Amino acid sequence: MGLCVSKEPKVRDDNQKVTPNNETTTKTAEVRSEEKISSAQDISAGQVDDFYVVGKELGRGAFSVVKEGTRKTNNEKVALKYIEKKFVKKKHIEQLRREIDIMKKVSHKNVLALKEIFESDSHLTLVMELVTGGELFYKIVERGSFTEKDARNVVRQVCEGVEYLHSQGIAHRDLKPENLLCSGDGEDMVIKIADFGLSKIFGGGEALETSCGTPDYVAPEVLTGGSYDNAVDMWSIGVITYILLCGFPPFYASSQNLLFEKILTADYDFPEPEWTHVSENAKNFIKKLIVKDPDQRLTAKKCLEDAWITGEEINQSDLHSHFAEKMKKYNDQRKNAQPNH
Repeated sequence: MGLCVSKEPKVRDDNQKVTPNNETTTKTAEVRSEEKISSAQDISAGQVDDFYVVGKELGRGAFSVVKEGTRKTNNEKVALKYIEKKFVKKKHIEQLRREIDIMKKVSHKNVLALKEIFESDSHLTLVMELVTGGELFYKIVERGSFTEKDARNVVRQVCEGVEYLHSQGIAHRDLKPENLLCSGDGEDMVIKIADFGLSKIFGGGEALETSCGTPDYVAPEVLTGGSYDNAVDMWSIGVITYILLCGFPPFYASSQNLLFEKILTADYDFPEPEWTHVSENAKNFIKKLIVKDPDQRLTAKKCLEDAWITGEEINQSDLHSHFAEKMKKYNDQRKNAQPNH
């Protein structure tokens, strides 16, 4: 299930010019500790500890640590994401500054808020909105039951967040369960899209260009190494929707090469019995997103107008009896595929 890419594909969005592949493979010097990454207007004066009481660790990745923080002036709870500067290459600094500038201006109920930034000699620290429910897919397993109506509520919020980002000229480019956080439960569950923009920069310098992870959400045009735009987000939403309705991804194969072939040809189906009681509107919604030609995919705006999202009648009974079991198995596979696990 792993994805190993020899170099970062060319990326095209409204905030970034296409970068030739050979440029991304050039070894670039690390940022020295005395060098500042952030622009002066983006950075908060002082150190994190001056303004926040640093609490327990909430999570850890290959190149970052997230801890709980409490603002000293008003006891507001936040998430503090510490990113090691040595994994940011000089060639990425201008892009990083641009992305931080965008993130500080973004404001939407379904997009995780960046509150402020601190920088020391060794770390860049992002002060983020704290979301207490954790990753969406783990929350679903914890609940034990999940309906098509629940899935639609999640997908609608993801589409609203992505539609907002796209309207601001931002392509997320890395939509996956790890980047979907939640709070609340049932119909009151709120979805927050995390790590947009910065996900391609804070990947660990050169490790970004040889990274291994899961290709489950990657659009065909990314695998081919060509330029791509925000339509890649729509493919990812299609895959996420598929998993939310059955507990497993649309593409399975006995080897990585066969898996890539299936993704490149959009070769998937809706197997029984897991899909027996899922509505045709839901299946049609997925078919309009998991499409090889990016120009044929629904936009986020069109998704919000789709019959499955807007329809009054929807299945409110639990999804198939093995849904939670399959989702748990899938979560375990994802966890084992991640670095530092």
